[in-house]
Order: sequence, then structure tokens, then C-alpha cells
Amino acid sequence: MSDTANKLPKQQQSPPGVTSAMKPTPDHGEASYVGSGKLEGRVAIITGGDSGIGRAVAIAFAREGADIVLSYLNEDDDADSTADLIRQAGRRVHTVPGDITDERRCQELVDVAISEFGRLDILVNNAAFQRTHKSIEEIPIDEWETTLRTNVTAPFMLAKAATKHMRPGASIINTTSIQSRDPSGGLLAYATSKGAISNFTAGLAQALAEKAIRVNAVAPGPIWTPLIPSTMPPEKVEKFGTDTPLGRVGQPAELAGAYVLLASDAASYMTGAVLPVTGGEIMI
Repeated sequence: MSDTANKLPKQQQSPPGVTSAMKPTPDHGEASYVGSGKLEGRVAIITGGDSGIGRAVAIAFAREGADIVLSYLNEDDDADSTADLIRQAGRRVHTVPGDITDERRCQELVDVAISEFGRLDILVNNAAFQRTHKSIEEIPIDEWETTLRTNVTAPFMLAKAATKHMRPGASIINTTSIQSRDPSGGLLAYATSKGAISNFTAGLAQALAEKAIRVNAVAPGPIWTPLIPSTMPPEKVEKFGTDTPLGRVGQPAELAGAYVLLASDAASYMTGAVLPVTGGEIMI
């Protein structure tokens, strides 16, 4: 396939972006993911579950048998669409809007899981904040702090609240990034936060090993989500993903299997691991 065929149309949205305005529409596995009961009877919290990777994970988890607490910021239409797909899979879902940089919101998500479903087996820390800048001088300190609080502190607060209710065999899955090992200067704050999440994953895995709670991470490469057209200039969107060995952007559906693996009993001897789903980009 030619490089031209692999390019995306130039486009831009206001942050945080919405799925309906993306061209082409991302593939979240709506028509392709088939479950086989790998997560039957389990309960998961998924942050950033309204769209992108979070939606793909929610679809897969539901079709594998899990009930879901779906956390999102304020993208109500996207969240409603994802919730409908969960219900169509025959599973229960509670949507919880709000900012997870607030510790009370993190506690609320755990409280909802326990009050509505009676248990918590899986925590997927997927929500992220990202902005692009040409130089360090352009980055406001409040934006730097928001990035770190959303991408690093919120997963810590959620894990702290969740582990009180998790049983042996439970799983925490963090979303890191190829940026954690191959950072771009234009994504300085985001890349820094993802490096921290990889380290957080390794450390938390050690801290929770005695409780038999597993902690792993998935490291996406360039994936077609609303974060891209809403935080990158159109000329970068057009070429997004074309410099990978596979020569194209990845779809959210192509990550779902990695999260299902880490959440399931098939990964019972995996903790502290980072699974790269990067289109061939090497995580050194």
C-alpha cells in the first residue's frame, strides 16, 4: 500500500475531541470483536472509556462477560454510545462523568463499583491529557501540572482506592505509550507522564505482589483516537502513524486483545510487564 493511501485526511477539533467528527471513523471492534467468556462475572472500572482505546476495551470486556463502570470527563454523546454497546453485549454499565484529577471523583468510581456490582476485579487507568507544543517556553505551568495530575496522580489515587476492595487475582492495567521510551519534543509533558506511568506500573506490581494483585501496562503506538485531531495540527494528523514499520496508524480495536489478556487468568503469571502495541516501533 502506498504512503498516500496510509495518510489520514487533514482535520482538527477542539479538545478533548469527539468520535463522530473523525474521518475516517475509528474501528473500536464494534463489528469484529467476539468474546469467549474470559472475564465472565467480573467488574471493571475503565477511565477514558467514552471513546478511543477506552471504548474498544469496554466493548471487548463486555463481550467477555464483564460489567463496567465507565468513567469519562464530559463527552456525554460518546459515553452514551459506548454504554449502549456494553448493554447490547448483555452486560450492565454505570457511566460516571467528571474530572479524575479530583480524589473524590476517584473514590466515587470505586464506590459505584462496590455499591452497584458488589465487587471490583479490574481497574483500567486509560484516561489521558495531551497537548502539543513547539518549544518548552510554550508550555504553561498549569498545563504541565494538569498533564501530570491526569496521567500519573489520578492512576495513583484510583489504585489506592481500588486495592482496598480487590481480591487475589485482580488486575490493574495502566496505559503508557511508546512515548515513554521514545519521547517527542513536541509532547514533552505527555511523554514525561508516560515514562512515569511505566515506572509506576513496575513499582506498584512489586508493592501489590504479596496481595496477588497483578499490575501491568499496555504501551500503544500511534492510535487513531479523538486525542489526535484535537491536540495535533492538521499536517501532523495527516502523517500520523506513517513512520511506523507497518506504515499506518493503529485502530483502537487492535489494542483490545492486549487489555483482555492482562485482565484475564491467561496472564496469571504476568505482573510488572509492559505490552507494546506500536506498529513495529521498538521500545528499547
